[in-house]
Amino acid sequence: MASCPGASWNWRPQGVFRTARLLCLSALISELMSQNGAAAWTYNYSGSAYSWNSSRLFCQRFFTDLVAIQNKDEIAYLNDFLPYYKDYYWIGIRKINNQWTWVGTKKTLTKEAENWADNEPNNKKNNQDCVEIYIKSASAPGKWNDEPCGKRKRALCYTASCQDAACSRHGECIETIGNYTCSCHPGFYGPDCEYVRECGALELPQRVLMNCSHPLGDFSFNSRCSFRCAEGYTVDGARELECLASGNWSNKPPDCVATPCPPLRPPQRGSMRCLHAADAHPRQSSCSFSCEEGSVLVGPELVQCTASGVWTALPPVCRAIACEPLESPAHGSMACSPSSRPFQHNTSCSFHCADGFVLSGADTVQCAGVGQWTAPAPVCQASQCQSLQAPNRARMNCTHRFGAFQYQSACSFTCGEGSLLVGASQLQCLATGNWSAHLPECQVITCMPLPSPQNGTVTCDQPLGRSTYKSTCQFTCDEGFSLAGPERLDCTPSGHWTGFPPTCEAIRCPGLPAPERGRLDCSDTHGEFSVGSTCSFSCREGFRLEGSNSVKCEASGRWTAPPPTCEGTAAAPTSAVRCPALAMPEQGTMSCRHRLGAFGSNTTCSFGCRAGFTLRGEHVLRCRPSGQWTAVTPACTAVKCSELPMVETLLMNCSNPWGQFSYGSTCTFHCPEGQLLNGSARTACQHTGQWSTAMPTCQGGPLTVQETLTYFGGAVASATGLAIGGTLLALLRRRCRSKDDGRSPLNPQSQLGTYGVFTNAAFDPSP
Repeated sequence: MASCPGASWNWRPQGVFRTARLLCLSALISELMSQNGAAAWTYNYSGSAYSWNSSRLFCQRFFTDLVAIQNKDEIAYLNDFLPYYKDYYWIGIRKINNQWTWVGTKKTLTKEAENWADNEPNNKKNNQDCVEIYIKSASAPGKWNDEPCGKRKRALCYTASCQDAACSRHGECIETIGNYTCSCHPGFYGPDCEYVRECGALELPQRVLMNCSHPLGDFSFNSRCSFRCAEGYTVDGARELECLASGNWSNKPPDCVATPCPPLRPPQRGSMRCLHAADAHPRQSSCSFSCEEGSVLVGPELVQCTASGVWTALPPVCRAIACEPLESPAHGSMACSPSSRPFQHNTSCSFHCADGFVLSGADTVQCAGVGQWTAPAPVCQASQCQSLQAPNRARMNCTHRFGAFQYQSACSFTCGEGSLLVGASQLQCLATGNWSAHLPECQVITCMPLPSPQNGTVTCDQPLGRSTYKSTCQFTCDEGFSLAGPERLDCTPSGHWTGFPPTCEAIRCPGLPAPERGRLDCSDTHGEFSVGSTCSFSCREGFRLEGSNSVKCEASGRWTAPPPTCEGTAAAPTSAVRCPALAMPEQGTMSCRHRLGAFGSNTTCSFGCRAGFTLRGEHVLRCRPSGQWTAVTPACTAVKCSELPMVETLLMNCSNPWGQFSYGSTCTFHCPEGQLLNGSARTACQHTGQWSTAMPTCQGGPLTVQETLTYFGGAVASATGLAIGGTLLALLRRRCRSKDDGRSPLNPQSQLGTYGVFTNAAFDPSP
């Protein structure tokens, strides 16, 4: 092969050429084309070495592409034809998506076509994605090796000989050295695949009709023929044939056979007669039908077999004479004999209603011979209760599921402000047609009159006139007395006051001790050290009184002066003696008398506690000449109330600011849903150590008369309770008579107050 001067073409990827070498390259390409023929496969190579990508650009610009090697002969030819260069040649195979691929055809390298040298590819375990061919290698001539694509080698190019119109477009053009061959597609043959296979014309059986299409010539490859039969006949065999690539038809032509009609069966409770012609042609067959007695024919009496193999109509059926279907009435049931359906002649059906419903109509019907029932089907109507009217001062709200005041109707009742419902709050219409309870009534809410506390007064406001509901009573005490209990009580919707009435207790001053080496004498009007009490002091012989000789307890709970001391006639040198400073106890009071300076010798301090707290320790402390107090500072602790028990049905919630169940503790009560609270919903631990109200209970319904005769509190004088009891007992007697008359029982909460004392001796059961 000729070469250009300069030992290489010196081609650059950017397309820059030296003029002399470009002319030489053109002459070389022309020589190669003339030697191998314009349509032949030819090989070319570059005179200089480039990277793999640049080598491919070179081949694509001047030839077809980097060479694609197809067989061993081609490898041997290249090894003989090409000159030896130590850096060898790039070929058109590269690793793409981790697979070795021919870049010109985009086909993956097959195992059979591999031509790797020993220990190749990837013997260096790095990015060697391009392939070179060892031309005239001493150890591996014609073998392949993978190399990094950036290395510079000569480009081995080819010029394709196959054109678009090669092989008549009916085969694959295969490049060979200096020529090409055709691999024909199925159905074609010839050097250039110019001939098509023929299957030959078809011979058709009698009554067979054919329709064909011949895209490549009459009865040749890809010809298709479809078949049908004359009227009255059906295709027996393949309905379509195809001329295959082998030159044979895909099947033999079909036959046409007479079309039969599907067999018929006589109807249930009936019979069938069929006539057939002597030659048994299907279109001449006919069948007639009839039914047994008691049944009627539904459908045609005669059917015939048509030429298309179908009967002129569907075969008829024999239907037994039956009545219209019946259904169980709403809220009822139905039983029929016989139980099988449809409802045939002489079927009998009976009806029943569910609880709360009454049958309207015949309880039994029968299917007569004309296909009609002897009576219409009955219905179940809800039981009717008596209509209700809202009681006096009451509101009524009713819901009706099945009709006004009928079964499962429900009516609820509420009373206006100032009235209490006595009786059931809801009535239901039962299945028996009766209401679940008597009609309730609204009674005026009345709380028990409250007496004035001893040494105090009560003032009440009754805004609703006759009803004491929403009444408010305020309590005050006389001078020298303090209120123990709530200052205000309200009349609640249950007919109870919100708590026990308070008491007026005498205000007390802190206790006074007799002075050391002296005497104390007191006069008490309302109790020891109460308001108005006066105390006088005196000393033994040889001692003199230092301070007031008498003190008085004022309404503020303080003495008019500190208690005095008894001192010797000569004064002792005690001015330098000091006791530790004292602090006032929490929730308490402290009063000190300093004779020789703050907390000096013989200083006395008196202690007391606020209401609701008690003093723990000495009431009076004195500073000794030794500089020590006669006792430790006392403390004030909250007064304890009795512990409230836990009741399973009563829910209790308490707050305890000074300790559990101590002064200032408050507890609230409520009952589970569906139960009523009997008593006050709140109680408080008072400074007396008593709860302000009794612990309530939970009950499911109204109290009985026997439950009313209960002691509810101990703070009211028995004489007052007995005085009020006469009126209440009269009301009880009237209610007992009402109960005997069949009316609702009395709810004692509507007439009895929370407070009062009743004894068996006060109750007269006579009418």
